[in-house]
Amino acid sequence: MSDTPLLIAGLGNPGAEYARHRHNAGFMAVDTIHASYDFAPWRSRFQGALSEGVLGRRKTYLLKPATYMNESGQSIGPAMRFFKLPLSALVVMHDEIDLAAAKLKVKTGGGDAGNNGARSITATLGPDYRRVRIGIGHPGEKHRVHGHVLGNFSKQDEEWLVPLLGAIADAAPLLAKDDDVGFMNKVALLTQPPKPKKKDTSDGL
Repeated sequence: MSDTPLLIAGLGNPGAEYARHRHNAGFMAVDTIHASYDFAPWRSRFQGALSEGVLGRRKTYLLKPATYMNESGQSIGPAMRFFKLPLSALVVMHDEIDLAAAKLKVKTGGGDAGNNGARSITATLGPDYRRVRIGIGHPGEKHRVHGHVLGNFSKQDEEWLVPLLGAIADAAPLLAKDDDVGFMNKVALLTQPPKPKKKDTSDGL
């Protein structure tokens, strides 16, 4: 495990009107981590909200940029430079329409898959940071993407969203240990549907 502090940034748009949007899945994930461990209260830093704590015995900063999604790099870039962190110490959590709802993947580097927040961070810092991609599903037609992403999670979505956010928080110390595969496996294990009970075929004897 690295002695370098970790910075976990959740992406979203600030303001109550955006709070339940699918595009704010990154904010929701970081908020759940913040509530699940002993992190300091949020304070205004780096054009966003910053908190400091420990995950898996590693010093960890949580950051929610308040720059709006498309300018996320304007918040994360200065934070990374201030704390003198390498890109390997950055984890960005964001929604992903190209992943099925309730699915999650972690990858390092690569393209930004149309996510403007990731694009802004890449333009500011380069691509070689870790991304926790939270699947929100694709609406099926390109012209419906904007409304889907900037629409609220539905009641039906809550059935998988709440357990997924809880699993992300439970598994977060594995991110601090740079164990991305372990993190994904634990989230998958915690969110798998319960197996149906086998019918009792005995005749009572």
